[in-house]
Amino acid sequence: MTLSATPLGYDDMPWVDDAACRASSPDLFFPSAGRNGDREAKAVCARCPVRSECLAYALRTQQLDGVWGGMNSRERGRL
Repeated sequence: MTLSATPLGYDDMPWVDDAACRASSPDLFFPSAGRNGDREAKAVCARCPVRSECLAYALRTQQLDGVWGGMNSRERGRL
């Protein structure tokens, strides 16, 4: 996943270097309306060593879209 514009600077997110999604297309984690689900993104997250850090980031910065830490926006909203 490419993080280009974030509320926190990249230096505040050293965990990104270890993310399983680093070599994946962002489109996988931010599917367009016509794309079917987020199963593939969640499979990448399932094997990620920094999944909890990613989820914490998404919650802390109130990410409204995409799959972060293995959860989509609807799932994160329930937390």
